[in-house]
Amino acid sequence: MPYDSAASSLTALPKVELVDVGPRDGLQNDAVILQTATKAELITRLVAAGMKRIEVTSFVNPAKVPAMADAMELMAALPRPDGVSYVGLVLNERGLERAIAAQVHEANCVAMTSDTFSFKNQGVSAYESVAVWGRIARAAAEAKMSASVIISAAFGCPFEGEVPTARLLDIVARSLDAASTAGALPTRLVLADSIGAAAPGMVIERCEAVRALTDEANVALGCHFHDTRNTGVANAWAAVSVGVTMLEASIGGIGGCPFAPNATGNVATEDVVFALERSGVSTGLDLAKLRETTLWLGQQLGRQLPSGYSAAGAFPREVLV
Repeated sequence: MPYDSAASSLTALPKVELVDVGPRDGLQNDAVILQTATKAELITRLVAAGMKRIEVTSFVNPAKVPAMADAMELMAALPRPDGVSYVGLVLNERGLERAIAAQVHEANCVAMTSDTFSFKNQGVSAYESVAVWGRIARAAAEAKMSASVIISAAFGCPFEGEVPTARLLDIVARSLDAASTAGALPTRLVLADSIGAAAPGMVIERCEAVRALTDEANVALGCHFHDTRNTGVANAWAAVSVGVTMLEASIGGIGGCPFAPNATGNVATEDVVFALERSGVSTGLDLAKLRETTLWLGQQLGRQLPSGYSAAGAFPREVLV
């Protein structure tokens, strides 16, 4: 529940779409591998909380990411409610073939800013990852499937350090051009803070610069933040303040990139929702159901999850003294 907007000096902001990546990015590196039925229940709970776009799995080599080995079985087990889009991560054409066979709604591909990170994550250079994205965009369009691209290490690389803004803009421009050449612009382009290196000022500067490119291409711009250094919610607010209307987050704050040292903790979905709703920004999500889901998921994983909102609960509307 947002505070009284009549008393707020904030300029009215548009509705923000939250994309929950917990079932994929959250669980992919967890020490506990959940059963397929448990993953399906998690996704069903997120839908019940109002989530319209969920990254549910990845179609990658199961030897590298064993937690995602049941991608085909999971997709077969999921309900298909109207208006809900299931996203699957794909890193190559073979992965896309599996995603198409599983009837995923949206294929999400990765383009890298850093060569070192790209080789460790995908076995190709950064520019080659952009070329792979272009081929996936074309093949997805031919299969009448939506495709999106996430620009990984957009705010810093765990191996090469700082990623200059000029380098980020170069990769974004090449990614948009690769898709345009293929005749298939992405549903969305997402800037990912893969290691939690971003800070609000950097987010504002980079989002404004990238928006000049995505707006011209008529492509939605999103952001994906990690809370590794406790800046995730502040970064999410910074992005929204400059017109980003789509944010990726993970239920309970679970997850982290398995190929990036110390990349712990996606920002928690419910923490972002609380900050936005209390600031008068609509998300269309039910915070109580999100909290219930986090507490339930913690039981499945055998630990308390890092979400601040789920630990503290709702802010009381009336306090008796």
